[in-house]
Amino acid sequence: MSKANLLDRRNVVSALLANRNDVVAIGGLGASTNDITAAGDHARNFYLWGGMGGAAMIGLGLALAQPKLPVLVITGDGEMLMGMGSLATIGLQKPSNLSIVVLDNEAYGETGGQTSHTSAAADLVGVARACGIADSRAISTMAEVEAFAKAVHDLSAGPRFANVKIDGASVERILPSRDGTYIVNRIRGDLGFQPI
Repeated sequence: MSKANLLDRRNVVSALLANRNDVVAIGGLGASTNDITAAGDHARNFYLWGGMGGAAMIGLGLALAQPKLPVLVITGDGEMLMGMGSLATIGLQKPSNLSIVVLDNEAYGETGGQTSHTSAAADLVGVARACGIADSRAISTMAEVEAFAKAVHDLSAGPRFANVKIDGASVERILPSRDGTYIVNRIRGDLGFQPI
């Protein structure tokens, strides 16, 4: 991958959530959760702490349980590689309200910045498409990000998958609450359910 003209992760996430309305956003492990928080903490943000590889499956569960709401998973390439099998289940279940965005900097940012498999052989768009997610695309411009953000609200055309090549810049960590009970009860309350 050429390191020139890559997108800024914070600009990408801000654009995805700019007109979110009733979108439920699930943040993968680490940086993507910080990016979602930097775009603005929200009662419908579900931050996945300590569950590497689980973001897409959490998104699938929420999409199946709440079919009238758009569900957006925002995660990194390392986390998606860890949970790659989830794409097969999503492709089989085909929740029309689920969108997945991978912020791909070709590195395992949470463990020291080692090069990830997406820098060489792993084609996440190809994997998603092969798993039955027909709307799978590589995104390299902000215009494409903005178009995808609009598509997230279409509850009839998913699932959809996007791999967004981003730069590897180190950005300030904007940490949301790490209290799992609080995070779960906050989103449950906003969706009209009692706390657990």
